[in-house]
Amino acid sequence: MIFWQLFLTFFKIGMFGFGGGYGMLSLIQNYVVEEQAWISVSEFTDIVAVSQMTPGPIGINSATYVGFTSVVNAGYSTGWGVLGSILASFSVMLPSFILMLLISIFFMKYKEHKGVQKVLAWLRPIVVGLLLSAVILLLNEENFGEFRVDNLQLWVSIGLFLTAFVATWKFRVNPILMILLCGIFGGVFYSVIA
Repeated sequence: MIFWQLFLTFFKIGMFGFGGGYGMLSLIQNYVVEEQAWISVSEFTDIVAVSQMTPGPIGINSATYVGFTSVVNAGYSTGWGVLGSILASFSVMLPSFILMLLISIFFMKYKEHKGVQKVLAWLRPIVVGLLLSAVILLLNEENFGEFRVDNLQLWVSIGLFLTAFVATWKFRVNPILMILLCGIFGGVFYSVIA
């Protein structure tokens, strides 16, 4: 049954999704798109885009949307899709909740222990690798277009990306404002050339 599979899949993602929500994206894509084939790459890209724009952590938002879409794609009604979204969201948060309870009990007592320091030092490069894989995952045709097919879309996408990056990093422009401005520019630009 898809509900049990959703629970197990997102519990595993929550268990091994070090690096936060962006670190989870590659795991979600691997399990949900490639292994289980519950959703397509295009649907996953749309889910990531919507998850980035909605309030809350991207990993949990993605789990919510993937849970809904997977259940509906499996032939269930939207009511069951809501249950799938709740189940996926709960199961991706459950390992973190359990681990935080255990860590809060023991960390303060053993935080200076050499073994704990070694484990934390070992996890840092893993987190960086997971974040880098999320960046690479988002560099796809759905986000930037294919150079050989739509040269203009690629350059506009790269231009919007670089503008948003520089504006938020260098000039500290509010990211929500950048999302709105890039969305308005992209919508106007593509409606004019279409």
